[in-house]
Amino acid sequence: MQPSFTLDVALAERSYPILIGRGLLGACDLAPHLAGRDCLVVSDATVAPLWLERLAPSLRGARVETQVLPAGERHKSLAAAAAVIDALAGMHAGRDATVVALGGGVVGDIAGFAAACYMRGIAHLQVPTTLLAQVDSSVGGKTGVNHPAGKNLIGAFHQPRAVLIDTDVLGTLAERELVAGLAEVIKHAVIADAAFFGWLEEHVDDLLARDPAALAHAIRRCCEIKAEVVAADEREAGRRALLNYGHTFAHAIENVQGYGAWLHGEAVAAGMVLAAELSGVDATEVARLRALLTRAGLPVAPPEGSRPKLAAAMRMDKKNLGGEIRFVLLERIGEAVVGRAHSRQRLDEILAP
Repeated sequence: MQPSFTLDVALAERSYPILIGRGLLGACDLAPHLAGRDCLVVSDATVAPLWLERLAPSLRGARVETQVLPAGERHKSLAAAAAVIDALAGMHAGRDATVVALGGGVVGDIAGFAAACYMRGIAHLQVPTTLLAQVDSSVGGKTGVNHPAGKNLIGAFHQPRAVLIDTDVLGTLAERELVAGLAEVIKHAVIADAAFFGWLEEHVDDLLARDPAALAHAIRRCCEIKAEVVAADEREAGRRALLNYGHTFAHAIENVQGYGAWLHGEAVAAGMVLAAELSGVDATEVARLRALLTRAGLPVAPPEGSRPKLAAAMRMDKKNLGGEIRFVLLERIGEAVVGRAHSRQRLDEILAP
């Protein structure tokens, strides 16, 4: 089966396709994207029973082994990456082996990071099964694991050879996970496309109802935005940091609450509102953002009692320079900027108990 839409991430010799469509899992031949015969599929205890067997025909002809990890953000650790590396070593995988990440963002980050480390880097494919992974984490080559001191502190840029997005898999996605994924959808509109934000205001109910056409449009537009940004700034030297809008606050929320207590998308939603308030944009812009997030079922404020703890957690954010906390701020809905000065007094007010 051919994808209904193919988008290329233009990175010269490391360019790769994003294949988007319905019913692709198992029907789309992934052999052209494998580096060699050996293949390790990495999944988790939630996704593997649902989709591992369905994936098999897409890898026909390869020598496939599997590694099933515990599910959840709290397992996104060096130990999990080591388990994937142990599996690769156990199958005597060479430098022409390929790791296939079948799962959400946690699986994709762990599998990609293990692939980046094994033998100084082997190929990997991303087969995302959550909305958040399909619109964000599977594209762009950011891989890594968490550390007690901060989210994603240990990682590498390691681009996949292809991303396969089967929108049908979202039919089995838990409601909370679907809603969390909408935060990243909204983020893409907030930073880069005011018209898309308006479309989301009109169609958020369709997305919550899992309307196939609405989901396909949202996923495609997010991937277009992310592919364009990544192609222009692969290693986040400048513009790519826009994709972290809301994430400085969000990563601090996840760290303070304990990884997994809040889903990443839930933390991003609250973080986007805090970043909008810090930006000093017109109150109507903040109100529109709050309203859309609320309609999507997402939080618009951090957990009760957490605000005073967030500043300390943010000091370990990867975007910081010279000991200064750096934020992605809004100019208006549809336009964000990196590195604009923020008011420390306003930040203190936002983080006050």
